[in-house]
Amino acid sequence: MGLEHMPWLTITIFLPAFGAMVLVMLRSAGDRTARIASLIFTLLTAVLSVGLAVGFNGASPDFQLEDPKLQWAPGLNVYYHVALDGISLWLFLLTTFLSVIAVLGSWTSITKRTTTFFACLMLLETAMLGVFSAIDLVLFYVFWEAMLVPMYLIIGVWGGERRLYAAIKFFLYTLVGGVLMLAGIVMLYYALPEGQRTMSIPKLLGLAPSIGGSLQITLFILFGLGFAIKVPMFPFHTWLPDAHVEAPTSGSVILAGVLLKMGAYGFLRLCVGFFPVATEMLGPVLMWLSVIGIIYGGAAAMWQKDMKRLIAYSSVSHLGFVMLGVFALNSIGIQGAVLQMVNHGLSTGALFLLVGMIYERRHTRMIEDYGGLWDEVPVYSRIFLVVALSSIGLPGLNGFVGELLTLMGTFDSGWIQGQLWAILGALGVIIAACYLLWMYKRVFYGEPKPHKDGPMADVRPIEATAAVMLLAAIVWLGVYPAPVLRSMKPAVNMVVKRFETGRGSDAARLQPLTALAPKVGTLGGIDTPEEDDEQ
Repeated sequence: MGLEHMPWLTITIFLPAFGAMVLVMLRSAGDRTARIASLIFTLLTAVLSVGLAVGFNGASPDFQLEDPKLQWAPGLNVYYHVALDGISLWLFLLTTFLSVIAVLGSWTSITKRTTTFFACLMLLETAMLGVFSAIDLVLFYVFWEAMLVPMYLIIGVWGGERRLYAAIKFFLYTLVGGVLMLAGIVMLYYALPEGQRTMSIPKLLGLAPSIGGSLQITLFILFGLGFAIKVPMFPFHTWLPDAHVEAPTSGSVILAGVLLKMGAYGFLRLCVGFFPVATEMLGPVLMWLSVIGIIYGGAAAMWQKDMKRLIAYSSVSHLGFVMLGVFALNSIGIQGAVLQMVNHGLSTGALFLLVGMIYERRHTRMIEDYGGLWDEVPVYSRIFLVVALSSIGLPGLNGFVGELLTLMGTFDSGWIQGQLWAILGALGVIIAACYLLWMYKRVFYGEPKPHKDGPMADVRPIEATAAVMLLAAIVWLGVYPAPVLRSMKPAVNMVVKRFETGRGSDAARLQPLTALAPKVGTLGGIDTPEEDDEQ
C-alpha cells in the first residue's frame, strides 16, 4: 500500500491511544520518560493533522480525507466511517494543538501517577478527534461517550480538594445527556422507511429532514438536551464551574478548549442538519437562552473571587455567542460560530494555563491574595494581558472577528427578534471587558502581597513554549483569519442551503433530500461509489 492510500485520518485519530498503550508498557521507566513520550505522540498527532489540512480542498463542501469504511454491525448498517469537512477540520486541528499545550502545561504540575495521567490525556484526545471526524451516527455516539472515563479520572484523581464531587457531577450530567441522545438515535433510525434505514450521517442529512414535523421536534429535544448540557447552555451550566475549579490545569485547558465545543458542533452538525422544521420552531427559544447565558455568565464572572471560577463563568458567556451564530442560520453567523469555537478554545485555554502557572507557585487562585505582579513577573504579566484582551475581543486579536461575525449574523438573521438579540449579545462584550480588566487590575497592579515563599518566579522555558504557541495562534487568527473562513465557507453554505430547503414546502419535507446530502468517497481526490450494502 502506497503512502497516498494509507488511512491517514484513522492513524491520526488513534495515534494518541497507541501512545497511551506505550506509556502503560513504559510505566516503570519513570515520570520524565512519560512526559517526553506524551509530548512526542501529541506533537506527531498535531503534525499529521496539519498534513491532513494541507491536502484538504477548501473549495468543496463535501466530506473529504475519507478512510475506507469498515463493517461494524451490518444488520443496522453501522460502520466505522470517518471523514472531515470544512467545519470539522478546524475543530480537529484545535484538538491536536491544545493537546500539545495540555502536555506542556502538565510538565511540572503533575507529580503523582504521572504515567497514568498522560495516558488518560491521550485517550481523551483520541475520543475528541473521533467525535469531530465520525460520519456514522453510532460511531459519533461511541466516541462521545468514550471521553467520559478519562475526563472523569483526570478530574477525580488529579483535581483539587472537592475533586470527587466535581468529577461525579460532570459524569452524571454528561451521561444523562448521552442517554437522551442515544434514545434520539434509536427513534431516528426507526422513523426512517425500512429500506432506507442507515446510520450514515451524510445520508441522514438527506433523509432525516423528510420526517414529520412533530417527530422532528421530539428528536430535536432529545439530541438538543444532550448537546445543551455539553455546551453548556443556561440553565444546564451548573456542572461547569465545579469541574473547572477542581480539574488540574491541563484538564481545564481541554475541557474549555475542546469538550465544550462538542455540544455546539452537535447542534450544528446534527440538530440543524437533521431537523430543519424543528430548528425553525425551537430556534428562538435557544437564541433567548443564548442571550441569557451571555449576560448571566458575564455578570456571574464579575463577582467571583476565584480566578478559575471567573474564567469558567466567562465560558458560559462566550459559548452563548457561539450558539447565537449557530442559530442565526445564515452563512455569516455560522462562520462566526465555528471561528469563535476555535477562538474561545485558544483564549480561554490560555487563561486557564496562565492561572495554573501562578497557582503552582502560590497554591491559591483567590484574587485577593495577589497584587503588584506587573513588576514581580513582567513577562508573565504581559502575556496575561494579551490573552485577556483577546478574550475581550480587541481588534487585531482572535476574539474580535468571531464575535463580530456572530453578532452580524444574528442581526441579519430571519428571526423577528434578531436585532434585539444582537444588541443584547453585544452587552456581553462590555461585561467581558469589565470582569477581565477588573481582575487584571487587582492581580497585577497595586501593592505587592508578601508571601512566605518570597518573590514569584517568572515564566519558565517549558511554560514560555506553550504560551508562545498560543500567542502565535491568537495573533494569526486576529490578523489574518481568511484561510480559516475561506475553507469553511462552502460547508457552511451547504448547511444553510439544506436548512432552507428542509424547512420549505411540504413537498420538500415529504421526500428524501438526497440531492443535498454531502458526498463522500473521495479517497485520493477521486470519487468512488459507496457500497450498496448500506441500502
